[in-house]
Amino acid sequence: MNVSIFTRNMEMTPHLSRYVDQKISKLDRYLPSIEEARIDLAVENTRNTAHSQVAQLTVRVRGTILRAEERTNDMFASIDAVLDKMYRQIARYKGKRQDRFSPAAEPLPIEEEAVPEPTGEIVRVKRFEVRPMTPEEAIEQMELLGHSFYIFLNAEENTINVVYKRSDGNYGLLQPEI
Repeated sequence: MNVSIFTRNMEMTPHLSRYVDQKISKLDRYLPSIEEARIDLAVENTRNTAHSQVAQLTVRVRGTILRAEERTNDMFASIDAVLDKMYRQIARYKGKRQDRFSPAAEPLPIEEEAVPEPTGEIVRVKRFEVRPMTPEEAIEQMELLGHSFYIFLNAEENTINVVYKRSDGNYGLLQPEI
C-alpha cells in the first residue's frame, strides 16, 4: 500500500508522521487489497475552534475510492476519528462487494466537485476515467463517496449517464439523448 501524507497550514512533525504511518498501516488488516491511501491534514481558521483540525483520508481499492473526513480541536483525535469512520466504510464496502464483485465494472469516480464562484467562471476542471457499470453499481459508488450525484458509463446502453439522490430518499437516473 502506498501511503501519502499532505499538510496544509501546519508543519509535519516526525512524531505526527510516525503516528499517521502506524495508524494507516493497520488498514491492510481490514482490507488487504488497498492500493493507495492519502491523508490530508490541515489547520483551518474557523469560528468554532473545536473544528479547526481537519483530517481527510482517501483510500483507493481496485478502482473504488473510499473517503472520510473528521474535524476536531486536536489533530491526533481527528486522525483517530477519521480512521474509525474509514473502518466502518470498509466494512460496508466489503459487505456490498461479497455478493456481486466484478472487477471489470469498477470505476474511478469523481474525487471532488467544482465549487462555483459568484462570477460564473470555471474555476476547476476535473478529468476522470469512466468504466462500464450498471446503474445499481453507480448508486453504490455514489453512496460510498457520499456524493449527491455520480457520472458513469452505462454498461447496458453504452452511454454516459448520471445517477442522483432525490430529496425524497429515492434515486434518479439521467440518460441524455443525442
